Amino acid sequence: MEQAKDQSQQYQRKMTSRHLFMLSLGGVIGTGLFLSSGYTIHQAGPAGTILAYLVGALIVYLVMLCLGELSVAMPVTGAFHTYATKYIGPGTGYTVAWLYWLTWTVALGSEFTAAGLLMQRWFPDTSVWMWSGVFALLIFLLNAFTVKFFAESEFWFSSIKVMAIILFIILGGAAMFGLIPLKGGEAAPFFSNFTGDGGLFPNGFLPIFMTMLAVNFAFSGTELIGIAAGESVNPDETIPRAIRTTVLRLVLFFVGTIVVLAGLIPVEEAGVIKSPFVVVFDRIGIPYAADFMNFVILTAILSAANSGLYASSRMLWSLSEERTLPKKLAKLTPKGIPLNALILSMIGGILSLLSSVIAPETVYLVLVSISGLAVVVVWMGIAASQFMFRKRFLQEGGQLHDLSFRTPLYPVVPIAAFLLCLASVIGIAFDPNQRIALICGIPFIALCYAAYYVTAWIRKQREESGV
Repeated sequence: MEQAKDQSQQYQRKMTSRHLFMLSLGGVIGTGLFLSSGYTIHQAGPAGTILAYLVGALIVYLVMLCLGELSVAMPVTGAFHTYATKYIGPGTGYTVAWLYWLTWTVALGSEFTAAGLLMQRWFPDTSVWMWSGVFALLIFLLNAFTVKFFAESEFWFSSIKVMAIILFIILGGAAMFGLIPLKGGEAAPFFSNFTGDGGLFPNGFLPIFMTMLAVNFAFSGTELIGIAAGESVNPDETIPRAIRTTVLRLVLFFVGTIVVLAGLIPVEEAGVIKSPFVVVFDRIGIPYAADFMNFVILTAILSAANSGLYASSRMLWSLSEERTLPKKLAKLTPKGIPLNALILSMIGGILSLLSSVIAPETVYLVLVSISGLAVVVVWMGIAASQFMFRKRFLQEGGQLHDLSFRTPLYPVVPIAAFLLCLASVIGIAFDPNQRIALICGIPFIALCYAAYYVTAWIRKQREESGV
């Protein structure tokens, strides 16, 4: 534990509790909520969608409880890769790091493309590629100077999204109950859309299970708290507080949003709406609703890209610290930024951007499938690491009162978190639309393990020969 804490001192501890909280929210609240929520309601129905999000929130809360104990005991940058290496095995740690790096670099490519497309609404004559390049440069610069500069930019990006969601829930809820009149003299729907046209579960219970698989991906990003542990001020206090507040508010934001959307948009209409938020604001009579939401979604995309570049660069730095990548990637600037790792991650994002345009049905589809599966596999690694950490900690004579933050109900919580994540992975096999994640993801995981053991053998041979 002390060795891990010493390692993190190379980084500057600049992130406060509010930074960690907004960093985690920024990684979670994105286009999935703003654009895809209508389709989810159409598939699973109002009650089914709410149930799926509640189960997803339970899973992520269990995982975050596990991560909390680990990151407070060992606040290192790179977090769960380091934990998996130490308590499961170096091959697993190496694989977890590359899976997570790929998740965010693929996201970078798609986010830069999406940001350029959104700007077409206001600047139709300007090339999408030009805007993608501008935003890529902006995100790189926000990450390249100081950790505090990155944290502050992410705080304000996320604040815009959070304020938009709160405004939406308040105004939408008021319109549901007739406190705000709807355009055209429509009557207040109250909960009529929950019970009409098929009732609470219009398509049965199977779509709920399928929706729950996607919900796990929707909640991904909360684990960024662990990535930032080595750069946070007073992690003993800031990390537990960030975990508690993040998960609670995510449940309120996601469930509150779904209740309002389902209340104001009939199920049969929800699946064909590109942005249900725009429709609701328009029905309430808010002027320039489409432009407002276009701006909010743009900030959501830039926020996710900002978090993604941060997370992926720290993973490369952590791999370099473990001597599984060239030592140059572990070099920090005087401001504590792993600039070489940052540049390599940005190059990966640009290559992903190119593949999303040049080969969307082949290379990019494979990358997206692997990255989607990777998040749940990483969560499984976090749960398993905490289980093994506590077991070894007690075997070596440690006392529970020595842990500033303890995962409650051990070993029930890590076992439940692991099994629920595993059930999500197995469930993917029964959904034809998501099955490609397993078809591509399992060979990729095997390739990562093989690459680790081959490079470890080569390194050992060089050390023995004195090279």
